[in-house]
Amino acid sequence: MMWRDGVVTGTRSVWGGEGCSCAELEVELTGAPEGAISLLPGRRVRAVAYEALTGVPALGERVRLEVSALDRALGTGGHAMVGARLDVLPPDSPREGHLVKARYMPDQVMVTGVDEQGTAHHGLLSRPIGSLDLEGMPVVVADLHSSLPAVLAGLRAPRGEEQPRVVYVMTDGGALPLAYSRLVSALSEAGWLAGTVTAGQAWGGDIEAVSVHNALLAARHVLHADVAVVIQGPGNLGTETPWGFSGVACGDAVNAVAALGGRPVACLRVSQADARPRHLGVSHHSMTAYGRVALAEADVVVPDLHGPLGAQVRAEAEALCAPRPGAAQHRLIEIPSDGLMERLRAAEEETGIRLSTMRRGLKDDAAAFIAAAAAGRHVRRILNAGTAHG
Repeated sequence: MMWRDGVVTGTRSVWGGEGCSCAELEVELTGAPEGAISLLPGRRVRAVAYEALTGVPALGERVRLEVSALDRALGTGGHAMVGARLDVLPPDSPREGHLVKARYMPDQVMVTGVDEQGTAHHGLLSRPIGSLDLEGMPVVVADLHSSLPAVLAGLRAPRGEEQPRVVYVMTDGGALPLAYSRLVSALSEAGWLAGTVTAGQAWGGDIEAVSVHNALLAARHVLHADVAVVIQGPGNLGTETPWGFSGVACGDAVNAVAALGGRPVACLRVSQADARPRHLGVSHHSMTAYGRVALAEADVVVPDLHGPLGAQVRAEAEALCAPRPGAAQHRLIEIPSDGLMERLRAAEEETGIRLSTMRRGLKDDAAAFIAAAAAGRHVRRILNAGTAHG
């Protein structure tokens, strides 16, 4: 860890709900340890403060920052993180809940879990295995957090029709605080999400759950979802090794959905513009997570992209859906992409979100967002056909 002291010189923006907001601050560094060679006093940085952890520091307040990700110029780690307010001791939180998330870290948080003893829904989630399931609910599984608004854009019903209740399940492969996601804040404010559940070590959702399994059951039976979308938070991790990436958990999510009697829908990670060959066409993340880790069958959604890219994506999806020893065979689902670009542009206007993945916008890497929107369109067709309860 790398620590610096600083003074708050301004507030850039604040997003999220009351009590769980996230603030982006301007901070001037005032102190660094002896021997430090970067991020020295006088430097101005952007810093994030989570209301639930420290409260929101005021102008002129002294703060202590953790800056290791900022120092290394990581893509999602472009912020310093407020670890403490040096002149203010925040009040104790209500003494409720017994689930500890970010366990044994200095900033661990105590939350009330939907599945912990003595809570309203513990009895529901305590029912024997097999007596409570997802009732065929479709669940979209995706690798990148940036896919979420595109999935919802493809899923939404035409204007004037009743919209499906969509719940976002955030897993703990990326950011742990849900409050860090501006996307979720904007989508919730726009009414595109009916609720959020944070699973595993992730925290800050409308509902907290110990596991992805209970998060999905809570989405269905507590938040009454018609559809759930399972994606890690912002900041996926990769290492240029076949198995060393946080999105490998997509395969585990497919297995969880199938084990609970849901319908897994695999959203492919696709790119036409990534400079890394392993992510062009269908990313090796999708090929590994869905092709090797997922043992249950899933709907693998393929948009009808044109030209050489379309042929490549189709061929790679067919390989994913070939018979697999020791695992169920996936279903290849072809979805027309006509009108999806218009929906994606409309999504940016309606929600105020700028679609972006790996710092590439809609015009730079349209295929990435079309693939995610196609997964949403497929789920829309499932709901319209009445082949899933909703």
